[in-house]
Amino acid sequence: MMNKKYKREYKESQPVLAICYDFDRTLSPDDMQAQGYIQSVGYDVGSFWKESNGLAEANDMDQNLAYMYLMKETAAGKVLFTKEKLEDYGSKVDLFPGVEDWFERIRNYGTQQGVIVEHYIISSGLKEMIEGTSVAKKGAFKKIYASSFYYNTDGVAVWPAQVVNYTNKTQFLFRIEKGVLDINDDGVNDSFPPDELRIPFRNMIYIGDSDTDVPCMKLVSSHGGYSIGVYSEKSEDPAKDKAKVYKMMRDNRIRYFAPANYSDGSDLDMLVKTIIDRTVKNEAIESTYFACRKEQIEEDKKSTEDGKEKRDLILQLEESRSFATTHAIIDKLRRITSWTQDECDDLIDIAIQNSQVYYILNDSDVRKFYEKILKENKKTTANSKKLEELFGE
Repeated sequence: MMNKKYKREYKESQPVLAICYDFDRTLSPDDMQAQGYIQSVGYDVGSFWKESNGLAEANDMDQNLAYMYLMKETAAGKVLFTKEKLEDYGSKVDLFPGVEDWFERIRNYGTQQGVIVEHYIISSGLKEMIEGTSVAKKGAFKKIYASSFYYNTDGVAVWPAQVVNYTNKTQFLFRIEKGVLDINDDGVNDSFPPDELRIPFRNMIYIGDSDTDVPCMKLVSSHGGYSIGVYSEKSEDPAKDKAKVYKMMRDNRIRYFAPANYSDGSDLDMLVKTIIDRTVKNEAIESTYFACRKEQIEEDKKSTEDGKEKRDLILQLEESRSFATTHAIIDKLRRITSWTQDECDDLIDIAIQNSQVYYILNDSDVRKFYEKILKENKKTTANSKKLEELFGE
């Protein structure tokens, strides 16, 4: 088998913010299969899901594989089970208020602030149906990760090609983080330096509606990103719907919740725009940190291991805030056999300026160490004179 070269995304000159969405009950008020397909094969919605879940339980079967199997089986002799037909069902899926223009509007807002905004779907629903929606056809999504079928030469679905469930959803967040978007690219397992990650978790928003989104929400939140729970204000039982986000908040799975209204000026709209604003400042601070870190690493490369050890011990002595700590550091310093003039200067200055060293200079271990430093010292300074006077030299 030939090794395929996968297309990868790389770190941009501007910060990139990834907004990741579940689909059913997050962007759409109901399960996508319940908005035409289930009815077309002669089932009522409740009966279909009851049979599907029963099939999974009776056979130790993944629930998503069970519903995909049942969709294919129930279609036989009733409807064409093709990619084209599934996309047609997707075109009829309802969307929450504001979803139609949300993706472009938020992208444009990000551009105005100097942030590249990308939208991703991570769903257990059907990729083919999502691809059939009006927003997907307009190019709303950078990538759609969802369950999908393999099709024969006639375009008929014959086997699951990809199954996305709530536990394996998290792998796609790592793909987005590293820019390794193809599901077969094992480069997702490669180690990336923090400053080379295309979209670090701190620059991710995950928007979902229920417990099936919890692993992704927890992963994003625990790494400094933003998890948002949404709920429908117009469901049959709005209080029950909102109770889900209360539970996720109570369990520390989300930090924010809002109605599933994506209209301009809505609570969700204002929250996401605020996160975009914050991203600009956060990334400026992070860029400064990485620049400082890079400079420190480059400086360390110039030093030997012995040099690094001596520098670290000198810094520890300078920062000592107790006599006990000073004695412990002096014990380590006494094992070092040679010192440069700059190191002697630093150690002598510390002896005079740090009270936790100065007040115990006549303790035997501290005195012996500094007597040795004075012998190696080749430069006379005000502090070296003072130290000599203290020792009567």
